[in-house]
Amino acid sequence: MNPRGLVSALFASKLRIALVGVLAVVVAIGGAFAVGVLGVPGLADVDNTFGDVTEETTTIETDLIVSNPNPVGIGSQDVSVNYTVSMNSIEMAHGDRDGVAVGAGNSTIDLETDLHNDAIQPWWVSHVRNDERTTIGIDATVTSDRFGRGTTIDRTHDIETDLVGAFNSEETRPVNADSPLTDDPVLYINETRGEWGSVSDSETPIDMAFVVYNPNLEPYVITELGYEITMNDVHMGDGETHREHVIPSYSSETIDLTTTINNRNLAEWWVTHLDEAVHGHQVSDLRIEFYAVIELPSGDELTVPLDELTYEETLTTDIFDEGGDVGQPTERDEGDDGTDDGDADGDDGGDEEDGTNDGEDDTNGGTDDGDDDDEETEDGDGDDGLLL
Repeated sequence: MNPRGLVSALFASKLRIALVGVLAVVVAIGGAFAVGVLGVPGLADVDNTFGDVTEETTTIETDLIVSNPNPVGIGSQDVSVNYTVSMNSIEMAHGDRDGVAVGAGNSTIDLETDLHNDAIQPWWVSHVRNDERTTIGIDATVTSDRFGRGTTIDRTHDIETDLVGAFNSEETRPVNADSPLTDDPVLYINETRGEWGSVSDSETPIDMAFVVYNPNLEPYVITELGYEITMNDVHMGDGETHREHVIPSYSSETIDLTTTINNRNLAEWWVTHLDEAVHGHQVSDLRIEFYAVIELPSGDELTVPLDELTYEETLTTDIFDEGGDVGQPTERDEGDDGTDDGDADGDDGGDEEDGTNDGEDDTNGGTDDGDDDDEETEDGDGDDGLLL
């Protein structure tokens, strides 16, 4: 036999054997996928964080970690991923990407979504209506188009705040006019109360009550009570009530006031909330300042800043459960939240004379024996997805 022909025959035989072997492996792998011996790629983890923030948009950066249990990678035409971010069951963000190549083992897919800042308004409404609670939901799915199957990862965590609870206080605080027309303190505030009102899409009211005590021999009149609300120095609302309240001598009167947050300003506030340079990342300072116009027995009127009533509360969130310094204030003035127990000028009404006197001349605070009055308040005024 021709030696050259023998070599050719042997080589062709080995080539056929090799091709058959490769084909057998391919068929075996395909069959293994079909019967579930080899796995469909799934999601091992999903991480979100906030990226760049502008006046209009907030970038959400998402890392999807895809786990491929197979010994070989999967081509880009076979895998797609999508994810949804919700807050209190409100779909806030949705992103997807087709044609994702996945190697063997774990692979990280980076996605970015632009959040429109005006979407913060409906979330805020849901947060307040839900007693200042929000459930963050992250739903992500990876699908293998070749095998028509996919896996999903669902994660939730809650955030809670308490912005108005600390306004409820029975601490006696003096009202000082700092005027030669009268002696200080002019009045005392013996109690403050606050709770959320009926929130709407455009406004978030806070219903407040002040128990005011008159330590003087003659009645005093509060002709106007006003306020201004800021969050991280962003103006959120202001207003005043013009109903007169006569505070009889040695008596108390309860004055009601509804302060209102203008929800249209929440988008502007949101930018500062994420700005670490302000008070920390996802940290805000809520501040409410008050003033009163007081008519003296002489008929003179004084506009008095109610500095002792200034209310401050810190709002912190950790939307994506990142931990670390997220939601941690960078610095905080102790005792400056409207509930401090620091010293005030003048008698604070906390001694043995506390307004329960029987008509003697007294310059101390009192207990609440007034009636509640209803008030009318005038309010001043290259992405993979999209946050709705």
